Amino acid sequence: MSDKIRFLEETAANGHVALNVMQYDGWLLRFSNGYTSRANSVCVLYPSSKPLEEKIEYCEKCYERQGQPTIFKLTDADTELSELLTKRGYETVTPTDVMEVSIEGAGLSELGNNESVKCQYAAEPEEWLPRYFAFENVADEWKRNTFREMLSKVMIDVSYGMLYYEGEPVGCASVAVESGYALLQNVVVTSSMRGRGLGEKLCRAMIAKAGEMGAEHVFLQVVQTNQAAMNLYRKLGFRKDYAYWYMRKSIKQQ
Repeated sequence: MSDKIRFLEETAANGHVALNVMQYDGWLLRFSNGYTSRANSVCVLYPSSKPLEEKIEYCEKCYERQGQPTIFKLTDADTELSELLTKRGYETVTPTDVMEVSIEGAGLSELGNNESVKCQYAAEPEEWLPRYFAFENVADEWKRNTFREMLSKVMIDVSYGMLYYEGEPVGCASVAVESGYALLQNVVVTSSMRGRGLGEKLCRAMIAKAGEMGAEHVFLQVVQTNQAAMNLYRKLGFRKDYAYWYMRKSIKQQ
């Protein structure tokens, strides 16, 4: 794994924190009550010494004890492990691109001065969360509580942004900043207001905020099949650094 991929993966993990993390011979086993694959998967970050087959079986037992499917999060650097998991019956799901832009190259001069569109920021998520859950249609209180707890464990600098259109909240996003890089995530615009360019305004506002917080670069993770988001991020100047994907095995298969 390249130093750049490892750094961005570490920063992403620090910005989207799992409730419990178990270290195992260079791998991180993450558990968060099943809420998001990122926080409930094996992250292959560091060199290891044990045979891969032995390590896979160990991980499967750990996730089985938690009543969760075994999920591996792999990057372009994990070809050997990916091939082995395929032979063991794992399926590839949710191929995702990690994209990056420099603050200088993000075209912030195009933000404009639109009185009808404003973004407000907060260092804590209490007022932001209810709108985020509503925009993302997260109604399950168990999932809400899990996400609240995950956010409470983030130890790097975070800003939660709320976009307002004519005084009404219409979108949410957040940035988590570490060592000059900002992870842009949780980007959502309420369904009734999509297609009006508000997602672009929200992202530009959050990129500008990341710059104020000391970031020189912004990166994000976007599912490869989400063409609308891909088009938006390319318009903002984001370019692909690398890809990651999940390999999943159901509890019944284990």
